[in-house]
Formats: sequence, C-alpha cells, structure tokens
Amino acid sequence: MAKSILHSIESSMSDFSKGQKRIASYILEHYDKAAFMTASKLGKLVGVSESTVVRFASELGYDGYPSMQRALQEMIRSRLTSTQRIKAAGELFDQQDVLGAVLHSDMEKLREVAVGADREDFNDVVDRIQNARHIYILGVRSSTFVAGYLNFYLHLLFENVTLVQSSAAGEIFEQLFRIGPGDVMIAISFPRYSKVTMNTVKFAQDRGASIIAVTDNELSPVYQMSDAALLAPCEMISFVDSMVAPLSLMNALLVALAARMGTDVSTTFATLEDIWNEYGVFGKMDDE
Repeated sequence: MAKSILHSIESSMSDFSKGQKRIASYILEHYDKAAFMTASKLGKLVGVSESTVVRFASELGYDGYPSMQRALQEMIRSRLTSTQRIKAAGELFDQQDVLGAVLHSDMEKLREVAVGADREDFNDVVDRIQNARHIYILGVRSSTFVAGYLNFYLHLLFENVTLVQSSAAGEIFEQLFRIGPGDVMIAISFPRYSKVTMNTVKFAQDRGASIIAVTDNELSPVYQMSDAALLAPCEMISFVDSMVAPLSLMNALLVALAARMGTDVSTTFATLEDIWNEYGVFGKMDDE
C-alpha cells in the first residue's frame, strides 16, 4: 500500500485534469506534508477547490479523501523522525483548535477499529491467550505503557503472566530463556518499529512460542512474524504517539477474557475484595 499510492498517481498523471495534476504533482514532491493536510488545506495550497481534491482521491480508487490520506500516512509512518513529526503537526494544527483536532482524530481511530476489526481474529487471540501455558507481554518505547496496562489486568486473571522488561537486550533474553512451545508472546509494536522488539519476537519464535501481534497494520514487521494479530491505528500527533485506539482494544480483550472465564473471575475478585478491605487498600468516603 505504501508505495502503490505514489505509483498510482504517477501512472495516472496523463488522465488527470489540470487541477488534479496540480494535486498529483504536490503529493509526489511533498507527500510527507500532504499526508497530514485536510482536503481543504491541500486544495487551497495548490489552487483548486476542496471538491476537486475529494474527486482526485476517488479517481485513484479510494472511497474518500480520508482513505487516501491514511494510505499516505501508512507509507511514511515508519520513516518520519521526531523533528519531521513536529514540523508536520505544526502545519496541520496551524491556527486550528488543537484540542478539538486531537480529540476528533482519536475518535476517528476508535471508529476505524469498531468498524474494521475482524471478529474472528479477535476471538482467535482470546483463545490463544486463555489456553497458553505461559503469557509473555512485550512492549518497548511508547508501547511500554500499553504493555504495562495489559500486564496489570492480566495478572488479576491469570497466574502465568510475565511482563518482559526492556532495560537492556541481555536482560530480555534472560527473562525469556524458558519460553517455548505452548507459550504465547503478546508483542506490542507501533511506529517507529523498534529493532529490540523484532529481535525479541524472533527469539521467542525460534523457541517455539506463538506470537500475537498488537500493531497498526499488516505491513508492520511484527505482524509479518505473528501467528495472530490485533490491529489498531496509532495516530502520530506531533512527537506524540496516540495510544487511544490500542488501549481501547486492550480493554475489549480483557473484557472478553473475563467473560470466557466466568465464575473464576468472580471468585478471584471476591477474594481480592476481602484482602483489600482487611488491609485498608482503598480509602473510604467520609460518610462511610
């Protein structure tokens, strides 16, 4: 998908109208900037109407401008440095309501997951985790926080969970030297994809473990190495990776696992409530 959009533009250049050729030329020369522009801003920049930009996307076979924009973003996502992200965001949010723009972007990503997530793939992941001999969770850089969140709740559901710490490469392999057939590694990886994650997944794979990828699309390196996967877009906003959609997907995964386990989960939390009450883990309201 990444390279095909530029190839499609180049191969269709002779069929475009004068206005569409302006759009095409700008995208070919500045695709890193165009990927983060609204249809209105792109049209204004090249001197055509917003509707011309929308028709241009349809001409290329996309069902709308947002679809074409996502194709451009997926192409450059793993290539942009933090400095390039900040520059692109500055142009995107210039004179805009930043709060509204960011929240709207996050809501759009949630909508993509709700509509596009493959339910069979989701159930397959639930099955693999529920039946795993041991569950290893891996996430580095910004994915660390998604991994930690998943680890916190999985520990309440299962005894056999290990959060793989990534402070040093050697330490990672020491934590994984017992991994093998019957085990599952949940590898969380979003752009820019970390080589530490790739090397760790390769090690687990070589030892016979099953790999579940939590990543942004099918071009992701960890997806290519996985036995099952959950996909959620990770929108790049300035230097920040928005993890709203991946975290929501983890919520759905945890709820599905708890529903599968039924009374086992109820028993676990009943026991925990007794412990919390006995040792005053949570403060009480003044009127209690």
